[in-house]
Amino acid sequence: MNPLKRLLSIAMGSLLSITTILLFPAIVFAQPTRQPVQIMVAPDHTNWQYQPGEKAKFSVRVLQNNVPLNGATVTYAVAEERMKPAVSGTKQLADGSMMLEGSMAKPGFLRCTVTAEVGGKKYTQLATVGYKPLDLRPTIQKPADFDSFWTRTKNELKQLPIDARLRPLPERSSALTEVFEINMQGYGGSRLYGILCVPRKEGRYPAILKVPGAGIRPYGPDLTLADQGFIVLIIGIHGIPVTIDPGVYNDLVVGGLRSYFFYSLDDKDRYYYKRVYANCVRANDYLVQHPKFDGVNLAVTGGSQGGALSIVAAALDSRVKYLAALYPALCDVTGYLNGRAGGWPHMFNETNGRTMATPAAIATMGYYDVANFAPMVKATGWYSWGFNDETCPPTSMYAAYNVITAPKSLTLYEDTGHWTYPEQNEALNNWLMKMLRQ
Repeated sequence: MNPLKRLLSIAMGSLLSITTILLFPAIVFAQPTRQPVQIMVAPDHTNWQYQPGEKAKFSVRVLQNNVPLNGATVTYAVAEERMKPAVSGTKQLADGSMMLEGSMAKPGFLRCTVTAEVGGKKYTQLATVGYKPLDLRPTIQKPADFDSFWTRTKNELKQLPIDARLRPLPERSSALTEVFEINMQGYGGSRLYGILCVPRKEGRYPAILKVPGAGIRPYGPDLTLADQGFIVLIIGIHGIPVTIDPGVYNDLVVGGLRSYFFYSLDDKDRYYYKRVYANCVRANDYLVQHPKFDGVNLAVTGGSQGGALSIVAAALDSRVKYLAALYPALCDVTGYLNGRAGGWPHMFNETNGRTMATPAAIATMGYYDVANFAPMVKATGWYSWGFNDETCPPTSMYAAYNVITAPKSLTLYEDTGHWTYPEQNEALNNWLMKMLRQ
């Protein structure tokens, strides 16, 4: 390759890497883009909550260019969350609007879903209402040796040196923060990779562990928090570097790490998340021994899979004082086996249940379900999600949240799905900074 082509290739590769890193948070957390056809589904209670047996009424409007789309044909379904519809059908809307209704006799969530096809394209919207969600309790069974299993795992981890290796990343640093790629000795002989942000100024600082949502990808620094005077460690979970060519991650998504969350599901000692959960504690091991750590204030935060890992890390590690979790996954996954929605990754739902709901798999998940860690949490927590989440059903999240006895608050953005408003992310960061600076 001639020098000019080589330079262009390197530049394009660098641009792709930076673009992937910058865009990924938007893919995960940004609210959906506005479309030319809007379907508006709204319940008749402003707080989206009802008493068991009470009828919920949903107003439906189909708009195009902000005006009612007369004559639109819609299909609709009203059902308990992720269950078969109790009410469904197709209707042509003379004036672009209609009313639907439904009810539940027990705690849980009722979802109204409406789809309209306009110009050959389908548009879908939903509204999900809660029926006494604070009364939901987990269906997952806690194994008798749950505590000893995790005590033994943590003791095995303690026998391993941290062996942290840092590589400076000056091109990603700021005037206030030094950024490094870090890797350290993890559980079971693995290496734990991440991005470490350390304030340049001499002093001692609170520390924040950021744990990732599901997937395989590169990571960049969180200078928003780090520049405010926090040590921030962002970790990956797959035992691979977090700064390599994006094409490698893309290959792993469809290859070696495809559906990693199902790996060794029938064996509690080999299940994929054993190493992942243990390595969250290992990341904290590094942070608490950092010479600039203030010795007291340690927080963990993440969304989806990261929301689950935040709760698990706080449960397994008493050094965590604060946790902030967005729509946690891996909560009450056996809900499907008990006639209601279960948590991501939905290994026991109707699609997967015939092959995955074996006695061994169900027993394994007892050791990894967030709902079994939740009562162990002692850290003060800030939690946030929406009722329209189709990835992490609110039924499953409430089942775990309701058994947390530590100080906690739940900030609802009822109409959100598996995404966040900018104000929601700002509220999370503001809460963390306030608590860590007390």
